[in-house]
Amino acid sequence: MTVLVGKQAPDFSAKAVMPDNTINDNFNLKNFIGGHIGILFFYPLDFTFVCPSEIIAFNNRLPEFKSRNAELVAVSVDSHFSHLAWKNTPVEKGGIGNVQFPMVADLTKSIARQYDVLFHDEVALRGTFMIDKEGVVRHQVVNDLPLGRNVDETLRMVDSLIFHEENGEVCPAGWNKGDQGMKATSEGVASYLAGHAKKL
Repeated sequence: MTVLVGKQAPDFSAKAVMPDNTINDNFNLKNFIGGHIGILFFYPLDFTFVCPSEIIAFNNRLPEFKSRNAELVAVSVDSHFSHLAWKNTPVEKGGIGNVQFPMVADLTKSIARQYDVLFHDEVALRGTFMIDKEGVVRHQVVNDLPLGRNVDETLRMVDSLIFHEENGEVCPAGWNKGDQGMKATSEGVASYLAGHAKKL
């Protein structure tokens, strides 16, 4: 699998269902992110099982992502018609409701290939990519089909990136927003471990 961390996120243009349910025939990733942190996440298929739980979890936390100046974009190999039908299906009937981030249609599977998450040339694995304001991938994680991702961990990684950019310090194991960071020096490591090693 390709590791994209540290590289420019592959750009793409494709049809997408927007938050207001209009169809953007030429949705462009870089234009949409445009100076924000971007969370691009792939899921296998509409109208399946683990997928709606993840999409709803992302949507439930959308205000938290927005408060961190982060934008969400979902991608699967379904058509924009399928995305829209799924949005129009109530949650209690297996739908996702009117989620408020773009849902990109990757019918040609070219986007999944660019991000190297295409599984058996059929569907996308559960790949999540955090893209910084310069368009560089700073974090990626890919789950197998039966394993739902932890959206709170994605938020934690956004917080980690923001903390690093604002303070110049690094984030040790288990770091959460509000915790002490670590100076990336020998002295900084020693100082941090002296007070935190037993809690790691």
